This record gives sequence, C-alpha cells and structure tokens, in this order.
Amino acid sequence: MCCLLQLRMSKELEELSPLDDSGHGDGSEEETEEDDEPKICQVCGDKSTGYHFNAMTCEGCKGFFRRAMKRPAQLCCPFQNACVITKSNRRQCQSCRLQKCLSIGMKRELIMSDEAVEKRRMQIRRKRMQEEPVTLSPQQETVIQELLTAHHKTFDMTCTNFIQFRPLDGDQESMSEQGLKTNSGSVFHAAMHKTLSEDAMLQNDSFSSPSSPSSSFHSPENKERKQRKSVIFTTLPHFTDLTTHMIKNIINFSKTLAMFRDLIIEDQIALLKGATFEIILIHFNMFFNEETGIWECGPLQYCLDDAMRAGFQRHLLDHMMNFHYTLRKLHLHEEEYVLMQAISLFSPDRPGVTHHSMIDRNQEIVALTLKTYIEAKRSEPNKHLLYPKIMACLTEMRSMNEEYTKQVLKIQDIQPDVSPLLLEIISKDS
Repeated sequence: MCCLLQLRMSKELEELSPLDDSGHGDGSEEETEEDDEPKICQVCGDKSTGYHFNAMTCEGCKGFFRRAMKRPAQLCCPFQNACVITKSNRRQCQSCRLQKCLSIGMKRELIMSDEAVEKRRMQIRRKRMQEEPVTLSPQQETVIQELLTAHHKTFDMTCTNFIQFRPLDGDQESMSEQGLKTNSGSVFHAAMHKTLSEDAMLQNDSFSSPSSPSSSFHSPENKERKQRKSVIFTTLPHFTDLTTHMIKNIINFSKTLAMFRDLIIEDQIALLKGATFEIILIHFNMFFNEETGIWECGPLQYCLDDAMRAGFQRHLLDHMMNFHYTLRKLHLHEEEYVLMQAISLFSPDRPGVTHHSMIDRNQEIVALTLKTYIEAKRSEPNKHLLYPKIMACLTEMRSMNEEYTKQVLKIQDIQPDVSPLLLEIISKDS
C-alpha cells in the first residue's frame, strides 16, 4: 500500500515538475558516434542520441537521470524491483528506471552544475550571434539618418562662410615666436610680459620729465590705447566669428533632433553648454590632415600657431593636437562622427541637468547604435577595438573642456573680444 501511494504521488509530482523525456540543450557531457549504425538507448530501447553521462541513452533518459540525481526524494518500486523498462512504460516506475541507468554505467559526477549549464548555454548563444551577421535595426537606421540629415542641414562642409569672417592677421612675427623669445612657453604670459614692460617704461618717462611738452602723449587715454595695442591677440577676432558661427550651427543641429526637442528647455540649455566645445572638436576633426597637422577648411587653412595668436596656451593646444591626431587616425565614417557628436550631446551628467534618466536613455540608444554600426559596416579584423577607442576620445574631450573655459575667460580679461554667445555657453549660470 505504501509503494502504491508513493507511485501515485510520484506521478502527480511528475505532472507538476515532470521528469519528462525532453532534455535538449541541457549542457551535459556527451559523445556521439560517427558511424551510421542505429543507436539504441541502453535504458529503454528508444533511439539514442549519443553518450550521456558515460552511457548510450536517448534524450528522455538523459534528462530523467539528471533530474533524478538532483532531487532529494527516495524512489520506491510499487512492484518487485524487477520492472522491465521500455520506451512505452519508462514513466511508470522511476525507481527501476533509475536503477537501470546506474547499472549501465551512468555517472552522477558527470552531471554539470546549474551554473556550468548556464555558462555553456551562454557560450552557445554567443557563438551563434558571432556566426549570424549583425544588422542595424530599423530604429537604429532611423537614428543614423536623422543625425546625418541634421548634420548636412546645419554644417557646411565646404566652409565657404568662413571667408566672411574677420580676416586672420598678416603679421610676420607670430605670438608663438614671441613666446619663444620670452622663453616662457606661453603666449598668454608673453603678452602679459610685454604689457608690463611697456607700462613700466611709460611710467618712468612721465616721472623723469613731468613738465615735458610730450607728457600729454602719456595721458591715461593714450596709455590705455597703447596698452591695448600691445596685448592684442591678432587672430582672436577671426576665431570669435568662427566660434560664434559654429555655436549657432550646433544649436540648430541639436534642435533638429527629435530626442533633443522632447527635453525640457532647461535640460536643452544644460546639454548645449556642456557639449558645444566637444562637438566643435569632433566637427573640426573631419577637416584635420594627420600628415601635415593642418585643418583644411575649404578656402582657409588653420594651424596650431593661429590658435596661439588668438591667446590660447600650449598646455591646452598640445593636448588638443594629440587628440586630433588620435581621433583622425581612426578614419571614422561620417555616420560614426555624427553618432559621436550625439553621444557627447546626450551626456546625463552635465551640470544643470534635471531629467537624467531620459537623457541617459537617449545616450544609450545612440551609443548602442554606434556599436552596432561598427559591427555591421566595418570589416577590419580589429574592428572590435574601434568602439572603446571612440569612447576614450570622448573622455579625453571632457578633460579638455574645463581648461578651454579657463583660457577663454583669461583671454577675455586681456582682450574683451570674445563673443557674448561664447561667454554665455561657458558661463556656469543655468
């Protein structure tokens, strides 16, 4: 009576959590024979699929043995412990079926743990994903197309508008050469040194001959005018016009994007203030010639010396130059450039941002699109390194952003020609 009750309970349990005849993909150790002879399960006589746990069995008996070894319940035969196990009756007596499994040499120690099974399944899935061609989803295709359209609409790659800016100076002696003469390595310090020297000379002249007829030449107005002339950053007016033009383009580029327009105005302003310098860097990298170190912008060309004569210091410019060489050597596609700009734009950790989760979601969409684009469109053997290299360049720009702000403010203190729009962008006020 006890064994009959156990048999009934065993069948009920099998319906709830069956020790069924399936078991595909369980991750057990197995071997398969290479010959074409029919294979018979040594437990029930069904068609075998190979060696499982050290014995030739079918998938059903393989799964049964694995689960039976993991369950703590003791199995009991309701008959005389001598049941003949066949394909048709193998579910009737689990005790005798298990004994048959053990008698043909199936080993409990060959059963993989749940963690090992899951690890093997992950390896199989990864292998299948590697074998299957990676393609962009329709949503990702839409994101790329929207970014390209916005880029083409707001950025003129011919740079024809640049000739409308105030011209670059034609001085023979550049500020970089003056910096070398002072042995300071800093154009900013060179300009300050020149100012203080001339100011001291003016004061000595005025004190030595206070009644001289030429003392009117050293009036405060003339002195101030001469002082301004001595510290002027000769290319600053051109770069002011250029920067203002680029900022307007970046604003228009951002407002073209649906993900950006969906944000509240406060977050839009915070993102623009944080990303403008970085997007300008990315955009100008498209014009950078890695062989000559020149930015070839249509009718105009820029070199590092031009930026120095606008007042920027070497410890920023050298860092910036290394960045441009590093990024340009990646030979990015236009699609990768615009995706990089979008990742910079949608940075949820910018000061003043309030809806972090929404912006973080946008950045994740763009970043995943970039990663998928590289996998789908690139064929180089080391293409898997491109995405982390791009992300490293984005991090590099963040480190330059703060220094750029400091130097712009210093330039403005000496020569107040910086545009109000740029000052608004770099200000810390929301």
